[in-house]
Amino acid sequence: MMLRKYMSLMGIGSAQVDLIINKNIYRQAETVKGYFNVMGGTVEQKIKRIECDLIKMNPHTETQEIIDSITILSTQEIESGGQNRIEFQFTLPKSIDKTSQTVSYHFKTKLIFDEGVKSLDHDPIFIVN
Repeated sequence: MMLRKYMSLMGIGSAQVDLIINKNIYRQAETVKGYFNVMGGTVEQKIKRIECDLIKMNPHTETQEIIDSITILSTQEIESGGQNRIEFQFTLPKSIDKTSQTVSYHFKTKLIFDEGVKSLDHDPIFIVN
């Protein structure tokens, strides 16, 4: 049991997060709906928070800009092998640029624990007129 706890502190067998969204193509000012699927690892872990950033990228220059963020604070524990669903809703800005060869978007989700390595997830979306 102690070995599994130390392994989860290093990120091996720790809880994971996956943002599930209803679709991948959106319009300006549209609301993105879905949920965070939190899956327990090999040991029980206490979740500190979930952070989700909408990132605008330029693939040619490899520059990134955070458009907006949401944070969900938590004192919840995820059981070993357990699963939890947390609702997600995000309204896109009215003035957001559409996806092109020089602009792409993705949600970057971080699951942060009281102890241990954080879990990351990336979900691309496309903005059209």
